[in-house]
Amino acid sequence: MSTVPAPTRDSTPVPVLDRLVRNVRHGRFERTLALLTAAGSLVTAAEVYLEHDRAGFGNRMMWWPVVLGPVGAVAGVAGFASRRMAKTALPIASAAIVANGLQGTYLHTRGIAQKPGGWSMARYNVEMGPPLFAPLLVTMVGGMGLVAAVLRREDHA
Repeated sequence: MSTVPAPTRDSTPVPVLDRLVRNVRHGRFERTLALLTAAGSLVTAAEVYLEHDRAGFGNRMMWWPVVLGPVGAVAGVAGFASRRMAKTALPIASAAIVANGLQGTYLHTRGIAQKPGGWSMARYNVEMGPPLFAPLLVTMVGGMGLVAAVLRREDHA
């Protein structure tokens, strides 16, 4: 009766994509998702700034997502660099971003309702009023940071 030898770990490098897939499957995606949160925060803050500037920053609350974007970016980079920051600063900043995104959804919904005709002219007012789903994209970036905080750090082997 022949036995199959146990697989041995050879010195061939694991391709980057294979390592990424393995880490995701095992819930080891903290550093990568923290960095994606940082990038998403900056891109989102820039987009929000441009859109809110177009609206003339008519409400002081319009500055909050612009201010929280760089905060999320710093927390994301810190979470990438430090496990401790990924478990403290990143979830705090991300929770603030999520709360602000939900608040923005409420304010945008209210803005559509305040337009002439309100929700009775929903098709027109949703297109011409504040973007209804844009604050939920901000919320999603914050949610990425919250998920990153509960994941495990990647293997580097």
